[in-house]
This record gives sequence, structure tokens and C-alpha cells, in this order.
Amino acid sequence: MTEPSDDFATARQVMVDGQLRPNRVTDPRLVAVLRALPRELFLPPGRRHLAYSDEDVALDGLASEPDRVMVAPLVVARLLQAAAAHPGERALVIGAGTGYGAAVLATMGLVVTAVESDPALVAFAQAAIASVGQSVRLVRGPLAEGWESGAPYDLVIIEGAVAAIPPALGGQLAAATPGGGRGRLLAVVGAGAEVPRAMIAEVSAAGLRAKPLFDCPTRHLAALAPEPGFVF
Repeated sequence: MTEPSDDFATARQVMVDGQLRPNRVTDPRLVAVLRALPRELFLPPGRRHLAYSDEDVALDGLASEPDRVMVAPLVVARLLQAAAAHPGERALVIGAGTGYGAAVLATMGLVVTAVESDPALVAFAQAAIASVGQSVRLVRGPLAEGWESGAPYDLVIIEGAVAAIPPALGGQLAAATPGGGRGRLLAVVGAGAEVPRAMIAEVSAAGLRAKPLFDCPTRHLAALAPEPGFVF
């Protein structure tokens, strides 16, 4: 049985007002997009009732890779708010999943490239992004390699937790943005038993300069296994 669109619209407003705004998601441009973008379209019909729940949603049965999830709304929102994205910036989304985070950035006016390694998720994300009228360059490839041909990027976001940042991703950040800022990377990082933490790293003369943002228990991306390299 299909859930009425009015129910989803109501759930979307409750998500923003009950989950996001009380947790300091206040950027007016981001909030406006999150109120309008139908998150349910980024899940298979049988799981759309979970679109606005305050938790990761498992994508088993859709994804061919193990342990893939649609990241919880609050995690996506807080990462994107910390990114301080501006229209016209070039963004790279790693582990795009079903395409929701990439679609949010595109709706905010960014030029978005999204990399996904799972072929089933690539196909689903292409259809979902098209269904909301957005344009994202969605490519299939190893997540650790990013997408060199589109670099440099003003913003790189990894959707899912990792133990370490693949060196290639830091190397694809812009040294300086048109507005005078620097390229930045947002990720949730944690190894072993430690609680993953959202982090932001900005390009500096000495390399990536990182600082923690908030604790963020979300599932690790199995496709980004730990490798030697830059670690927050």
C-alpha cells in the first residue's frame, strides 16, 4: 500500500522541526532544501516509511555491497551545514548511496560529482536524482580514488564512517576557492572501538588541517577499508 504524499510532506516538516533544528541545524538555505526535497524518493518503495526516521536505513536487498545504509538525516544535515556550501562551488560526494546528499547539494546550487562503487546503487541514484529534477554527475568507481578528472573540488564529503581518509581525496581539494576560502573535506572518522566523530579538514600550506566537530555513530563504509595515509 502506497503512503500518501501528504503524509511524507508532514513527516518531512516534523523531521526538520523535531530532529534537525533542535540539534543546531539552522542554515536557512540548507533548511529550506531539506523541507522541500522528498527524501522518500531516495529509498525503495518498501522502505520509504523509514525516510524521516532518526536513524540510518539499511539498504540490504538493494545494494550489492554489504552493510550499506542511507545515512540518518541529522548526520547528513550537520555535515552539510559544517561544509558551509555556496552556490557555484564544485563538490565531490564519496559513497553517494542512493543519491540524497548529492541531490541536496545540487538543489543548493553546487556543481556536484558523486562517486559510488555499488552498481545497483548507481542505477537507483540516477533515477532518484532525475525524479527530483536535479543534475549530478554520477560515476561508478573505487571510492578511495575519488574522481580525479573533475578535480579540484571546493568541497569533498564522504557519506559514511571511515577509519582513515584515502590520500587521493585530500589531493583533489582546491588550494583556494573563488571566494577566498580553501578546499575542505567533511567525513565521519573512527577506528576500532572508538566512537566515530565528524571532522572537517581544510587545505593549508602544511597539508590538511583537521578539527573535530561532533560525535557521530554511523556505519562504516566497507568499500573504504583502512589504508596507510592521512588519518584524522
